[in-house]
Amino acid sequence: MQADAVFLLSVGNMEIPPSWARPETVIIHCESALEPGMTDYLLHNVTHSCSRWLQEQQYRPWNLCSCKLQPLNPVPTDIEISRAQTPKPVAQLAEEIGLLPEELEAYGRNKAKVQLSLLDRLHSQPDGKYVLVAGITPTPFGEGKTTVTVGLVQALSAHLKLNSFACLRQPSQGPTFGVKGGAAGGGYAQVIPMEEFNLHLTGDIHAITAANNLLAAAIDARILHEATQSDKSLFKRLVPSVYGVRKFSPIQISRLRRLGINKTDPASLTPEEVSSFVRLDLDPSQITWQRVVDTNDRFLRKITVGQASTEKGQIRETGFDIAVASEIMAILALADSLKDMKNRLARMVVGSSRSGEPVTAEDLGVSGALAVLMKDAIKPTLMQTLEGTPVFVHAGPFANIAHGSSSVLADKLALKLVGRDGYVVTEAGFGADIGMEKFFNIKCRASGLSPNVMVLVATVRALKMHGGGPNVSAGAPLPKEYINENLSLVAGGCHSNLKKQIQNAHLFGVPVVVALNVFKTDTQAEIDLVCQLAKECGASDAVPCRHWSQGGRGSLELAMAVKEAAGRPTNFQFLYNTEMPILEKIRTIAQKVYGAEDIDLSPEASSKIDYYNQQGYGSLPICMAKTHLSLSHMPDKKGAPTGFVLPIRDVRASIGAGFIFPLVGTMSTMPGLPTRPCFYDIDLDPETEEIIGLF
Repeated sequence: MQADAVFLLSVGNMEIPPSWARPETVIIHCESALEPGMTDYLLHNVTHSCSRWLQEQQYRPWNLCSCKLQPLNPVPTDIEISRAQTPKPVAQLAEEIGLLPEELEAYGRNKAKVQLSLLDRLHSQPDGKYVLVAGITPTPFGEGKTTVTVGLVQALSAHLKLNSFACLRQPSQGPTFGVKGGAAGGGYAQVIPMEEFNLHLTGDIHAITAANNLLAAAIDARILHEATQSDKSLFKRLVPSVYGVRKFSPIQISRLRRLGINKTDPASLTPEEVSSFVRLDLDPSQITWQRVVDTNDRFLRKITVGQASTEKGQIRETGFDIAVASEIMAILALADSLKDMKNRLARMVVGSSRSGEPVTAEDLGVSGALAVLMKDAIKPTLMQTLEGTPVFVHAGPFANIAHGSSSVLADKLALKLVGRDGYVVTEAGFGADIGMEKFFNIKCRASGLSPNVMVLVATVRALKMHGGGPNVSAGAPLPKEYINENLSLVAGGCHSNLKKQIQNAHLFGVPVVVALNVFKTDTQAEIDLVCQLAKECGASDAVPCRHWSQGGRGSLELAMAVKEAAGRPTNFQFLYNTEMPILEKIRTIAQKVYGAEDIDLSPEASSKIDYYNQQGYGSLPICMAKTHLSLSHMPDKKGAPTGFVLPIRDVRASIGAGFIFPLVGTMSTMPGLPTRPCFYDIDLDPETEEIIGLF
């Protein structure tokens, strides 16, 4: 329809349908060769077409159509609110925010994967502002970081008409059917459809499960085959003869290179070289890789494998983690390209040989297959909020043994899409002492991105707990102190935990805006007191947020405060230099972030640190694994404890993900189901196929 001329070569009397060309287009019939003047037409059209294509590749200003909300009082259930709002087709949302049709892979009507090629297309586009949402040390109920994140972007985009993107983690099936419920936000600050968000999504966690368990199967199979075959037999099977020719696969040549064997002809290897090539000699007692399943199943925490007679006595103890605790999930969240993810998967250490050498996924020959299983999972999933603003949902690593934030790639894609004056809002897991610290020291190192402002979420409920209120537990009624006005407890929490978490953010040179997530039991006096004391404790601003009951309109004050704080010059800095010794990096976090007097290293932890230094892993950042319920290692110590010594009972490494994680106390990587899990209330209407009971 844009052509000036259409040439028909050797097509007889064919007529051009009217819908193919403009009325003024010249139609020229040619018998076989180009006629005089035809080249000028072609050159003009090609130039015009290329110019149009280049223009289409440039950054496109947003044309976002927000969806109207009509909040009800009392507020309905989350799933009722989600179902009452009709989301825009994801193709429409993609077009509104400047995505090209070829950059979208639709998964039904409401969600789609986004191609990483977008980063190449918009590489010269300036990034928007980068906003982190973290929280004070939470109660067992959680304090609403996700609802604050969603409410903030709804306020920015739907009400202030500023480009903004939320970047969230994908929820695990374990908490969804366990005790916590879903992770789509809540009330009138949700990602929709919340059923799709909380159930399967686009299958990323299933891909991680498949990849993780393929590697686990490869480990046990290799141990069995090495235990039951000679070097010669192993070599014949690992390098089979095809049409009379033996040939190494590329991944086997990589292993030979790591062994210092610069040969490519299998027949040229000496018996000693054959032996070192075929034998990983994994020590069964030193295998660190476990199988995973995305279900809370406490009886899989420790199991015995290899009991069938076909496994020829290769019995060993192992266990299952929940899928989101897999190192592959942490890699997905930290990789910045498909190539980077593949390299990280290859570097994953699954155990050590009997001689003490680390054994990797690449040594097992499986890392290429893992990348194949993960090739679609690396693309972020596009969804939307209740008010039609865009959301990337991607990755979901545990926040205690991993860094607990959504992916680097989702953030980078979103920062390009929002443009120079836009905002990308992402969240960190648990309290700021864990989630924020890891976000800055691990994720920001991996991404090269630096934040403009941090939003610190607080609740009157949590502040009362840190101010000396009685213990609270999930499923039990709240004591009266949390329902009735108590300014003394609120002040105590502000001067202890809230103040310390603000100070922690300032260690990184990041301004803090406190978002008070308002509950219906909070009094105006309590709300005013929190906002006043937060500013006295060093926050740039502190505002009440009512997004749960009002949507984006309830977070307008927060959006204005974030806009003002993000416009100031930043002085972001890391807490430590990675070249510091492992021990000193651990001590720095313990003393400066947690408030510990010192650390106490167990003999096992000390020997592990020596081993990692020997293997060349000493310059990796630190990912502390400790309770999220206290700044200390003691869950019952609320407020801002001081004078304690932080015990480090063990130190482990995620080499593929790229961090060392010290264990403080006992960390469970497989949650259990409570007496009455959420699944009691989850059901399906067989007539309408509607899901009920999710929250």
